[in-house]
Amino acid sequence: MKWIGPGKGVFILAIGLFFSLWISGVLTLPLKKLMAAIERVAQGNLDVNVPVQSKDEYGKVIRTFNDMTLRLREAEDARRHLVADVAHELRTPLSIIQLKLENAQQSSQTASPEMLLRLHDEVIRLSLLVDDLHVLSLAEAGRLSLDFKPLDLTAKLEQIVDDVKMEAEENGLEIQLSSGTGPVTVIADARRIAQVFINLLTNAIRYTPPGGRISVVVEDKVAERDQTYACVSIIDTGVGIPEEELPRLFDRFYRVEKARSRHTGGTGLGLTIAHQLMKAHGGFIRVASRLDQGSAFTVYLPVQSLDDK
Repeated sequence: MKWIGPGKGVFILAIGLFFSLWISGVLTLPLKKLMAAIERVAQGNLDVNVPVQSKDEYGKVIRTFNDMTLRLREAEDARRHLVADVAHELRTPLSIIQLKLENAQQSSQTASPEMLLRLHDEVIRLSLLVDDLHVLSLAEAGRLSLDFKPLDLTAKLEQIVDDVKMEAEENGLEIQLSSGTGPVTVIADARRIAQVFINLLTNAIRYTPPGGRISVVVEDKVAERDQTYACVSIIDTGVGIPEEELPRLFDRFYRVEKARSRHTGGTGLGLTIAHQLMKAHGGFIRVASRLDQGSAFTVYLPVQSLDDK
């Protein structure tokens, strides 16, 4: 065995220590970058993206972290938009109420019936907005209480169509219900399902010019997405919706420009609530539309037993 002198032994030990530290630094560098990014997020900075430079476990962790920060940014943007939209919707009726009351106070005159009626309309508008926001928040959180029972969908639609028929006729519209399948039974919350269809029919009436037609078509046992659904299509001959607007149609407070303004429309939450209510029922809504030709909203309700709920 060849003897190694003390000087060479120290040199080899130093080289080994250097390589150990170098390898340790290389291996822990991604972790240090990730820790620095986590600290920035903890301080409220969500615009963080750590470069992914490997496909090992470190790389997987960093990709997961980047996905998380992306979702956090999207959630924060959605929160800011919601707050801004709610503030905007509340500002108009509150400004009207404040102005009317200040004018009455400054003129020292008693409130006229016309002014009281206008104030009452704005209070109702505020109340509807608050109620819609409450329902929407519960539905999105999965906390909306639903009373699932067997429901004759055809009979329920006959009642709803009859309820809105007078409004349709006053607007010079023809409205009819057609079902070639007889009774169609689903498991649903009758009150919430009625809310969905009343909203869709009210929109169809509002945006269909006089002389137009609204058709409500019921289909049973429609196969879609590897499941069987009962389908209800509400088809109008109205103003239609531009194709580029369709993807955002179910967003909160979203209104298609011009035809659907906050003055002629509602709170801007009706379609969002309908979308969430259908999700709570395990269903969904599809829309097809052509500008100046009309729209078709199709509601898909799963055909299932009460035990499934």
